[in-house]
Amino acid sequence: MLNNNMSTADNKDAVVSVCANCGKEGSDINNVCNKCKRVKYCNAACKKKHRHKHKNQCEEHLRLAAEHAAELHDGELFKQPPPLEDCPICFLRLPYLASGKRYLTCCGKAICSGCIYAPVYDNQGNKVDKKCPFCRTPSLTTDEEIIDRLKKRIEAGDAYAMHNLGNCYRDETNGLQQDHTKAIKLWHRAAELGFARACSSIGYAYDNGEGVEFDPKKANHYYELAAMRGDVCARHNLGLNEGRAGNHKRAYKHLMIAIGGGYDNSLDTIKDMFSRGWATKDDYTKALQSYQTYIGEIKSKQRDEAAAAYDDHRYY
Repeated sequence: MLNNNMSTADNKDAVVSVCANCGKEGSDINNVCNKCKRVKYCNAACKKKHRHKHKNQCEEHLRLAAEHAAELHDGELFKQPPPLEDCPICFLRLPYLASGKRYLTCCGKAICSGCIYAPVYDNQGNKVDKKCPFCRTPSLTTDEEIIDRLKKRIEAGDAYAMHNLGNCYRDETNGLQQDHTKAIKLWHRAAELGFARACSSIGYAYDNGEGVEFDPKKANHYYELAAMRGDVCARHNLGLNEGRAGNHKRAYKHLMIAIGGGYDNSLDTIKDMFSRGWATKDDYTKALQSYQTYIGEIKSKQRDEAAAAYDDHRYY
């Protein structure tokens, strides 16, 4: 039985280090294998002598460590991502597609298209036009006003605005000249604040060499960051990459998560996998059911009316 009066220092001294080469014991043994960091030596000479004997053991340590790290990474990568936020007006889940919602620079809110196109009334019940349905701020009419509001939202630390202004620089919209460097800088700022879509945009830039050197590894890294934060487009791209590499089970897992978030291109991809024999009929049935569940969560009469009025068959 241990003495209850034994000090912490005594307990620490009870753990004795042993040199793997000569067997010397001592707490001063602090030379370790440079690769696996698992085996200790009393000096550099012993480490060099033991290198040949330790080689196979070292490689096994490294293999096991790599497998463990991969398991931990996959555990995080394939976790169910956080759900998309709800529309702050109707409180229904926001559609993923940009056609199903709109970011408003006046209040920094993302509003579903059903609420965007619904009539707006003043305090007396009179219908008013061209006002934000959330904060009632008059709508903008010029590119200069839009960019000015985006910059004000950025000053307030709004990651959504940072990402959107980056898109304006990439796409030459709202009167701005194309500037990939500025776009990527803004996306990085938004990504640091946890904005998933910004990580996806950075990944896409590396995937296509837009403003940066083409780098598939960096693209995959940012796609993974975006996917883990809930971006279904990035998740779809990861699924495609795994499919191209012949990893069909991993591809299916990515695509199913994307489908649950409303990305219909992933449903088409699983349909194609089924036709090629890379997915089963049951896999495709589960994908269809998952997408129907998503549709049920975002569907409303008001959104249907907005979709019909603006002739957008990809509204959802």
